[in-house]
Amino acid sequence: MTSVRGDFGILSRNERQLLSLIRRHGPLPRAVIAQHIGLSAQSVTNMTRKLIHGDLLDAGAVLRGKVGQPLTPLALSPEGAFFLGLKIGRRLVELALIDFTGRIRVHRQQVYTFPHPEHILRFARRELTDILARLPLRDRARVMGLGIAIPGKLWDWGQDMAPWQDVDLPAILTPDLPFPVFTGNDATTACAAQLVFGKQPLPRDFIHIYIAHFAGGGIVLDGALRHGPRHNAGALGSMPVSGGGQLLEQASISVLERMVGKPLPPADSGWDIPLALELEWTQKSSKALAFVALSAVALVDLPLVVIDGALPPATRARLAIATRAALSAMPAAGIDRPDVIEGDLGRSARILGAAALPLSHFFLPDGAMG
Repeated sequence: MTSVRGDFGILSRNERQLLSLIRRHGPLPRAVIAQHIGLSAQSVTNMTRKLIHGDLLDAGAVLRGKVGQPLTPLALSPEGAFFLGLKIGRRLVELALIDFTGRIRVHRQQVYTFPHPEHILRFARRELTDILARLPLRDRARVMGLGIAIPGKLWDWGQDMAPWQDVDLPAILTPDLPFPVFTGNDATTACAAQLVFGKQPLPRDFIHIYIAHFAGGGIVLDGALRHGPRHNAGALGSMPVSGGGQLLEQASISVLERMVGKPLPPADSGWDIPLALELEWTQKSSKALAFVALSAVALVDLPLVVIDGALPPATRARLAIATRAALSAMPAAGIDRPDVIEGDLGRSARILGAAALPLSHFFLPDGAMG
C-alpha cells in the first residue's frame, strides 16, 4: 500500500474497509463493525484505537441500553484528511477543499465563455496557492491530493477547444504541489461522488446519468465504479438514441439553451425558464434517457438508473418522473425495466467526485471506489 500523508501511517485493507463502512452507514459501534467485516472484537478494537489516535475516527457519546454493555459509536473525524477537487466545465471552473466526511470547506469558482487551458491553469495555480496558504500547518499536512474532473476529448467540442488536445493537466500541476494529482472524466466522477458521498441506499449494479452542458454517465457493477480499458466506460452521453443522433444531442443543458435562446447561469437561482419550454425539453430528454436506460439494462441487467445533473431539484425531479413514464411505455419483453431515482448531489456532484479521486486512492479498499 502507498503510504499517506498525515501522522496515521500506512492503512491496511481492513482499516480502509472499516473507514468505508462508517462512511457508508454513519457512526457505528465496534460490535456492529466486527459483524459487518467479519473480524474479531479484539481486532476491531486494535484497529479503531489506531484510527482514533490518528484522528481519522471520533468516539461519540456512549449509548446505554437496558441490557448488555454500553456502546460507543465511532464516526469519521472531519479533520482526519482533506482533499482538493478541480472541476472543469463548459462555462465554469471550480476548486473546492473537502474534508474527510465530504463537507465542502472552501469553494472557489470562475465563469468564462469557454475553458481555455491557460485560463484554467492560471485559476488553478492561484486558488491552490491561496487555499493552501490559509490552512493551518496541521491541516495542510493532511491534504492528500488533488482530483481533476474534466470532460473527455474537450477538443471535440469545436475549434475553440483545439488547444486542449495536447494538454496534460496532472503533468503540469504536479511539480508545484506536495501531493499527487489524479484525473477522471467529469461525468464518471459524478457517479463516483454518488457512491462515496451520496446518502441514498444503492444496489451493487446501476447506471448513473449526469445532465450538464452535455449528458454523460457512469456504470457501477458489483459495487465498484467501472472505468474500462480506455477509461471511457459508462459514456452514456455518446450512446445512439432512437431516431438518430446521440443522447448528448437530446438530454443536455446545451439543447435547452438553444431552445431558450441564451446561456443558462451555473446556479439554481438564475434558472428562469418558462415552464412550458422546460416541460417540452423534459419530454424529449426523457424519451432519449429511457431508450439508453433500457439498452443498458438489456446488455448488463441493471436494476436501477440514477439521474442527476446541474439542474434545479424541481427540474431534476420532473426529468426522473418523465423518464420513468417513458420507460413504462417501451416494449421490454425478456428483461425487467429498471427503477429510476434522482441523485442527491446535484451541482456539487462533479466537484465532490473530483475530490473523491484522491480519497479513493488512499482510503477505500484496494484504492477503488465502491
